[in-house]
Amino acid sequence: MKIAVYGAGGVGAYFGGRLARAGADVHLVARGTHLEALQRDGLHVDSVRGDFEADLSATDDPASIGVCDYVLFAVKSFDTAAAARELEPLLDEDTAVISLQNGVDNEERLADVIGEDRVMGGVAYVFSTIAEPGVIEQTGGPAAITFGELDGTRSDRAERFLEFCERADGMDAELSTAIRTALWEKAAFICAQAGMTAAVRLPLGEIRETPESWDAYRRIVEEVCSVGRAAGVDLPDDAVSRWMAFAAELDDDSYSSLHYDMTREKPMELEALHGAVVRKGREHGVAVPTTETVYAILRPWAARNRRGE
Repeated sequence: MKIAVYGAGGVGAYFGGRLARAGADVHLVARGTHLEALQRDGLHVDSVRGDFEADLSATDDPASIGVCDYVLFAVKSFDTAAAARELEPLLDEDTAVISLQNGVDNEERLADVIGEDRVMGGVAYVFSTIAEPGVIEQTGGPAAITFGELDGTRSDRAERFLEFCERADGMDAELSTAIRTALWEKAAFICAQAGMTAAVRLPLGEIRETPESWDAYRRIVEEVCSVGRAAGVDLPDDAVSRWMAFAAELDDDSYSSLHYDMTREKPMELEALHGAVVRKGREHGVAVPTTETVYAILRPWAARNRRGE
């Protein structure tokens, strides 16, 4: 099985490394000093599920990789359209491109460029980041992916990928016949976790200790679920209570990638998260006042970081 990881950061490199250790032919697409370190020293993963190293092919030129069976597409959401235009050398008519991104509309933007038949939806649940060039750190929580065809079928290519994922240690995988539901469910949690830790600029533990802030966290989860249902997504009745129970058990010092990017003057995924919920809420006539407030607070930071890129 030949797999390209387009966007070999905390998410892509972690799962790509695990799949390589299970026997897949994995090729990483990265850039900058991270790419240089991967080419020079290989991939190093420090993980609560077991540290490992992997000497993998790494490049910034997809044409040097050639056609793959699967592409794990893990770029930041604001790079989706531009990165999608670079995928052609990796694709033939049977290649599956699995998005492992934050947000609810990356699959549509991918499909606009490479065709809907090539796109599979995906959700990554992992707390991992680039600790330093060439080094991925996974600090806790789950290490799992959920993926599936956009039309809800259990295709042969999806079954084959699941079978391979199940060989890999240090990761869990689920094939979903309702991947759009999974995308919106994760968005409900990410919007709350990312929005509140970034807006407050304190870790989750201090947010939980403040009733007003913890209530706002819950309202964001509720608002995202309401918008998803208005958009026709079948979200379970207990989605809010399950995410709140999950968030209640996270480490006190938990932040989010949005907070990380904001405080390090990096481009932020605000538009794919809170911006998308605000826009779709207006489209479907659903009020999202808490999400809208967080969006308004963080948008100047996103604009500032973009200017300084």
